[in-house]
Amino acid sequence: MHPEQPRLTSTATATATAASVPAQTRGQKRRWIPDGPLNLSLTLGPLRRGPADPAFRVTPDGAIWRASRTPSGPGTIRIAGASGGTVEAEAWGPGGDWLLDGLPALLGADDDPTAFTARHRVVHEANRRNPGLRLTRTRLVLESLIPAILEQKVTSDEAYRAWRLLLRRHGEPAPGPLADRMYVAPDPRTWALIPSWEWHRAGVDNKRASTAIRAVRHARRLEEATALPPADALARLQLIPGIGPWTAAETLQRATGDPDAVTVGDLHLPNIVGYALTGAHRSTDAEMLDLLTPYAGQRHRAARLILLGGRMPPRRAPRMAPGNIAAL
Repeated sequence: MHPEQPRLTSTATATATAASVPAQTRGQKRRWIPDGPLNLSLTLGPLRRGPADPAFRVTPDGAIWRASRTPSGPGTIRIAGASGGTVEAEAWGPGGDWLLDGLPALLGADDDPTAFTARHRVVHEANRRNPGLRLTRTRLVLESLIPAILEQKVTSDEAYRAWRLLLRRHGEPAPGPLADRMYVAPDPRTWALIPSWEWHRAGVDNKRASTAIRAVRHARRLEEATALPPADALARLQLIPGIGPWTAAETLQRATGDPDAVTVGDLHLPNIVGYALTGAHRSTDAEMLDLLTPYAGQRHRAARLILLGGRMPPRRAPRMAPGNIAAL
């Protein structure tokens, strides 16, 4: 945490536009002033699982909406920038207060970009062009773990479709004014009771479905990972059969904001990092980790910046073809 803490204040529910909002749709509000540049889209973007994610929505006014299942229950939060760098948030549902209390962490208050030193020209330029990048911390493991499991060994489109279908069919309408368009993910018991044919209909093979079910049966222990040291948190998640380094890192990047949780085992990331830093068209995980050694403790941030830099290796093979498990 930074020595000078950002300010978090509460406000009354009444606003200049409150008269046009039905009373039952008004939520609790907070304002927060970050201690430095903050780009909401860059910071919260990794939490979005595809353009039609039922738990994440960007409205025409630029506000970002998230629906989450918190320890206090379902909740929806709307986050928007205001004048003077202030962030305004409004939340609904039993989990609304929990979401508002976690607003600073969600927007990177626990992250320290000043601890990062760029060691390569590409990384330096990406860091300069994206001063508002902060690493989010949702404090919710299962919320990021299930979609990460769905993304194992399939195309992004397949995983996004599965997440969308499962939430709409087995989740519940999100509290607040977008209840007809947003959904909160199922609770652990509901995830565990989804029948095999529903996973199949969503395009999820038995291996991924079984991993998800094993994970939710240990949900309480997995959620404890948010309070563990990074290495222990990674180890805790990987105790579940089917959860390896890739899935654990993708989860903790979002749930704990771990700046060093580099994704190992990804189909594309080693090639992107290798090409950006050396010009090599093909790189292995070991070569990627070697290149990221100067960023020890900040390897995830370095990889994010490399991706934002947009220096991609030329494509030499056809895209991974999406499967259609539901048709089998």
